[in-house]
Amino acid sequence: MFRRKLTALDYHNPDGFDCKDETQFRNCIVWLEDQKIRHYKIEDRGNLRNIPSSDWPKAYQKYLQDVNCPFGVQERQEAVDWLLGLAVRYEYGDNVEKYKNCQPLAASGNSDKTADPLVNLDSNSPDFKAGVMALANILKIQRHDDYLVMLKAIRILIQERLSPDAISKASQNREGVPVALDKHILGFDTGDATLNEAAQILRLLHIEELRELQTKINEAIVAVQAIIADPKTDHRLGKVGR
Repeated sequence: MFRRKLTALDYHNPDGFDCKDETQFRNCIVWLEDQKIRHYKIEDRGNLRNIPSSDWPKAYQKYLQDVNCPFGVQERQEAVDWLLGLAVRYEYGDNVEKYKNCQPLAASGNSDKTADPLVNLDSNSPDFKAGVMALANILKIQRHDDYLVMLKAIRILIQERLSPDAISKASQNREGVPVALDKHILGFDTGDATLNEAAQILRLLHIEELRELQTKINEAIVAVQAIIADPKTDHRLGKVGR
Protein backbone atom coordinates (compact mmCIF):
# COMPACT_ATOMS: atom_id res chain seq x y z
CA MET A 1 0.00 0.00 0.00
CA PHE A 2 2.81 2.40 0.88
CA ARG A 3 5.56 0.94 -1.31
CA ARG A 4 5.55 3.58 -4.06
CA LYS A 5 5.77 6.51 -1.70
CA LEU A 6 8.38 4.83 0.48
CA THR A 7 10.41 4.02 -2.62
CA ALA A 8 10.15 7.62 -3.82
CA LEU A 9 11.45 8.73 -0.43
CA ASP A 10 14.40 6.26 -0.57
CA TYR A 11 13.17 4.40 2.51
CA HIS A 12 15.52 1.54 3.38
CA ASN A 13 12.89 -1.23 3.20
CA PRO A 14 9.86 -0.12 1.15
CA ASP A 15 8.79 -3.65 0.20
CA GLY A 16 8.99 -5.08 3.69
CA PHE A 17 7.37 -2.28 5.64
CA ASP A 18 4.46 -3.52 7.76
CA CYS A 19 2.30 -0.76 9.19
CA LYS A 20 0.76 -3.17 11.70
CA ASP A 21 4.15 -3.98 13.21
CA GLU A 22 4.47 -1.52 16.10
CA THR A 23 8.25 -1.26 15.98
CA GLN A 24 8.37 -0.77 12.21
CA PHE A 25 5.52 1.73 12.43
CA ARG A 26 7.20 3.86 15.10
CA ASN A 27 10.58 3.73 13.37
CA CYS A 28 9.00 4.86 10.11
CA ILE A 29 7.30 7.85 11.78
CA VAL A 30 10.57 8.93 13.39
CA TRP A 31 12.43 8.47 10.08
CA LEU A 32 9.89 10.59 8.21
CA GLU A 33 10.20 13.41 10.74
CA ASP A 34 14.00 13.23 10.96
CA GLN A 35 14.74 12.85 7.26
CA LYS A 36 11.88 14.42 5.28
CA ILE A 37 9.25 16.40 7.16
CA ARG A 38 11.42 18.06 9.84
CA HIS A 39 8.52 19.88 11.46
CA TYR A 40 10.20 19.91 14.88
CA LYS A 41 13.57 21.35 15.73
CA ILE A 42 16.12 18.61 16.43
CA GLU A 43 16.05 19.28 20.16
CA ASP A 44 12.26 18.93 20.22
CA ARG A 45 12.16 15.43 18.72
CA GLY A 46 13.16 13.60 21.88
CA ASN A 47 9.73 12.26 22.84
CA LEU A 48 9.03 11.08 19.31
CA ARG A 49 12.44 9.43 19.04
CA ASN A 50 11.96 7.55 22.32
CA ILE A 51 10.36 4.61 20.53
CA PRO A 52 10.35 2.09 23.46
CA SER A 53 8.60 4.56 25.79
CA SER A 54 5.05 3.83 26.93
CA ASP A 55 4.35 7.53 26.38
CA TRP A 56 5.22 7.33 22.69
CA PRO A 57 1.53 7.17 21.57
CA LYS A 58 0.95 10.51 23.30
CA ALA A 59 3.96 12.03 21.54
CA TYR A 60 2.69 10.63 18.24
CA GLN A 61 -0.80 12.01 18.83
CA LYS A 62 0.67 15.46 19.55
CA TYR A 63 2.81 15.18 16.43
CA LEU A 64 -0.23 14.49 14.25
CA GLN A 65 -1.93 17.55 15.71
CA ASP A 66 1.15 19.72 15.23
CA VAL A 67 1.47 18.85 11.54
CA ASN A 68 -2.31 19.34 11.09
CA CYS A 69 -2.95 15.75 10.04
CA PRO A 70 -6.71 15.19 9.55
CA PHE A 71 -6.42 11.65 10.97
CA GLY A 72 -5.95 10.46 14.53
CA VAL A 73 -3.93 7.70 16.16
CA GLN A 74 -6.75 5.20 15.68
CA GLU A 75 -6.63 5.67 11.90
CA ARG A 76 -3.12 4.34 11.54
CA GLN A 77 -3.01 3.50 7.84
CA GLU A 78 -4.68 6.75 6.80
CA ALA A 79 -2.37 8.81 9.02
CA VAL A 80 0.77 7.06 7.74
CA ASP A 81 -0.33 7.53 4.15
CA TRP A 82 -1.02 11.21 4.81
CA LEU A 83 2.40 11.69 6.41
CA LEU A 84 4.03 9.93 3.46
CA GLY A 85 2.24 12.29 1.09
CA LEU A 86 3.44 15.27 3.13
CA ALA A 87 6.98 13.90 3.07
CA VAL A 88 6.82 13.45 -0.72
CA ARG A 89 5.75 17.07 -1.15
CA TYR A 90 8.62 18.29 1.00
CA GLU A 91 11.05 15.99 -0.79
CA TYR A 92 10.01 17.43 -4.14
CA GLY A 93 10.13 20.99 -2.80
CA ASP A 94 13.66 20.47 -1.51
CA ASN A 95 14.87 18.85 -4.73
CA VAL A 96 12.99 20.55 -7.56
CA GLU A 97 15.99 20.46 -9.89
CA LYS A 98 16.39 16.73 -9.31
CA TYR A 99 12.82 15.89 -10.29
CA LYS A 100 11.90 18.53 -12.84
CA ASN A 101 13.03 16.42 -15.81
CA CYS A 102 11.32 13.21 -14.69
CA GLN A 103 9.07 11.75 -17.37
CA PRO A 104 5.43 11.04 -16.43
CA LEU A 105 4.32 7.44 -16.31
CA ALA A 106 2.84 6.17 -19.57
CA ALA A 107 -0.93 5.99 -19.51
CA SER A 108 -2.32 2.48 -19.68
CA GLY A 109 -5.17 1.32 -21.92
CA ASN A 110 -6.50 3.04 -25.01
CA SER A 111 -4.80 6.44 -25.27
CA ASP A 112 -7.52 7.66 -27.65
CA LYS A 113 -10.14 7.55 -24.93
CA THR A 114 -10.36 10.27 -22.35
CA ALA A 115 -9.47 8.82 -18.98
CA ASP A 116 -12.16 9.06 -16.34
CA PRO A 117 -10.48 9.53 -12.94
CA LEU A 118 -13.46 7.97 -11.17
CA VAL A 119 -13.59 4.72 -13.15
CA ASN A 120 -11.03 2.93 -10.99
CA LEU A 121 -11.72 4.88 -7.81
CA ASP A 122 -10.97 2.87 -4.68
CA SER A 123 -13.05 4.37 -1.89
CA ASN A 124 -11.17 2.30 0.68
CA SER A 125 -7.71 3.55 -0.21
CA PRO A 126 -5.97 5.83 2.32
CA ASP A 127 -5.25 8.34 -0.48
CA PHE A 128 -8.95 8.69 -1.25
CA LYS A 129 -9.94 8.97 2.40
CA ALA A 130 -7.23 11.53 3.13
CA GLY A 131 -8.29 13.67 0.17
CA VAL A 132 -11.98 13.58 1.07
CA MET A 133 -11.24 14.34 4.72
CA ALA A 134 -9.03 17.29 3.79
CA LEU A 135 -11.77 18.75 1.56
CA ALA A 136 -14.41 18.17 4.24
CA ASN A 137 -12.29 19.98 6.81
CA ILE A 138 -11.74 22.94 4.48
CA LEU A 139 -15.43 23.19 3.58
CA LYS A 140 -16.60 22.55 7.19
CA ILE A 141 -18.63 19.48 6.18
CA GLN A 142 -19.61 17.09 8.96
CA ARG A 143 -17.74 13.80 8.96
CA HIS A 144 -19.54 10.64 7.87
CA ASP A 145 -18.47 7.01 8.17
CA ASP A 146 -18.99 6.54 4.42
CA TYR A 147 -16.41 8.58 2.52
CA LEU A 148 -18.44 8.35 -0.69
CA VAL A 149 -21.35 10.06 1.06
CA MET A 150 -18.95 12.80 2.17
CA LEU A 151 -17.73 13.16 -1.40
CA LYS A 152 -21.30 13.55 -2.65
CA ALA A 153 -21.93 16.24 -0.03
CA ILE A 154 -18.76 18.05 -1.10
CA ARG A 155 -19.85 17.92 -4.74
CA ILE A 156 -23.29 19.33 -3.90
CA LEU A 157 -21.82 22.15 -1.83
CA ILE A 158 -19.34 23.08 -4.56
CA GLN A 159 -22.01 23.02 -7.25
CA GLU A 160 -24.56 24.99 -5.24
CA ARG A 161 -22.29 27.45 -3.44
CA LEU A 162 -18.82 27.57 -4.99
CA SER A 163 -19.44 27.33 -8.73
CA PRO A 164 -18.66 30.51 -10.74
CA ASP A 165 -22.38 31.07 -11.40
CA ALA A 166 -23.32 30.67 -7.74
CA ILE A 167 -20.57 33.05 -6.60
CA SER A 168 -21.56 35.56 -9.26
CA LYS A 169 -25.21 35.50 -8.19
CA ALA A 170 -24.28 35.81 -4.52
CA SER A 171 -22.07 38.81 -5.27
CA GLN A 172 -24.77 40.75 -7.08
CA ASN A 173 -26.24 43.66 -5.17
CA ARG A 174 -29.92 43.24 -4.45
CA GLU A 175 -31.85 46.35 -5.35
CA GLY A 176 -34.86 47.21 -3.23
CA VAL A 177 -38.33 47.30 -4.74
CA PRO A 178 -40.60 50.19 -3.68
CA VAL A 179 -43.53 48.95 -1.58
CA ALA A 180 -46.85 50.75 -1.20
CA LEU A 181 -47.76 50.23 2.46
CA ASP A 182 -51.34 51.28 1.93
CA LYS A 183 -51.91 48.22 -0.26
CA HIS A 184 -50.92 45.82 2.54
CA ILE A 185 -53.57 45.14 5.16
CA LEU A 186 -52.16 45.07 8.68
CA GLY A 187 -55.03 43.09 10.20
CA PHE A 188 -55.29 45.18 13.34
CA ASP A 189 -55.32 48.82 14.38
CA THR A 190 -53.10 50.30 17.07
CA GLY A 191 -55.01 53.56 17.07
CA ASP A 192 -51.94 55.45 15.91
CA ALA A 193 -51.17 55.99 12.19
CA THR A 194 -47.41 56.09 12.79
CA LEU A 195 -47.47 52.86 14.81
CA ASN A 196 -49.64 51.21 12.15
CA GLU A 197 -47.08 52.09 9.48
CA ALA A 198 -44.20 50.80 11.63
CA ALA A 199 -46.11 47.55 12.24
CA GLN A 200 -46.70 47.13 8.49
CA ILE A 201 -42.96 47.55 7.82
CA LEU A 202 -42.04 45.03 10.53
CA ARG A 203 -44.54 42.56 9.14
CA LEU A 204 -43.13 42.87 5.61
CA LEU A 205 -39.58 42.38 6.92
CA HIS A 206 -40.72 39.30 8.82
CA ILE A 207 -42.32 37.86 5.69
CA GLU A 208 -39.06 38.42 3.77
CA GLU A 209 -37.09 36.60 6.48
CA LEU A 210 -39.54 33.69 6.32
CA ARG A 211 -39.08 33.50 2.54
CA GLU A 212 -35.29 33.38 2.89
CA LEU A 213 -35.61 30.70 5.57
CA GLN A 214 -37.92 28.63 3.34
CA THR A 215 -35.43 28.95 0.48
CA LYS A 216 -32.63 27.63 2.69
CA ILE A 217 -34.85 24.78 3.90
CA ASN A 218 -35.66 23.85 0.30
CA GLU A 219 -31.96 23.87 -0.60
CA ALA A 220 -31.20 21.60 2.35
CA ILE A 221 -33.98 19.19 1.33
CA VAL A 222 -32.66 19.06 -2.24
CA ALA A 223 -29.14 18.37 -0.97
CA VAL A 224 -30.32 15.52 1.27
CA GLN A 225 -32.46 14.03 -1.50
CA ALA A 226 -29.50 14.11 -3.88
CA ILE A 227 -27.54 12.00 -1.42
CA ILE A 228 -30.19 9.45 -0.41
CA ALA A 229 -31.41 9.00 -3.97
CA ASP A 230 -28.31 6.91 -4.65
CA PRO A 231 -29.04 3.18 -4.01
CA LYS A 232 -25.88 3.07 -1.93
CA THR A 233 -27.42 5.37 0.66
CA ASP A 234 -31.14 4.71 0.16
CA HIS A 235 -32.15 1.80 2.35
CA ARG A 236 -35.68 1.89 0.94
CA LEU A 237 -34.32 0.57 -2.33
CA GLY A 238 -33.13 -2.56 -0.56
CA LYS A 239 -29.51 -2.15 -1.59
CA VAL A 240 -26.48 -1.84 0.61
CA GLY A 241 -23.26 -0.33 -0.75
CA ARG A 242 -19.99 -2.12 -0.30
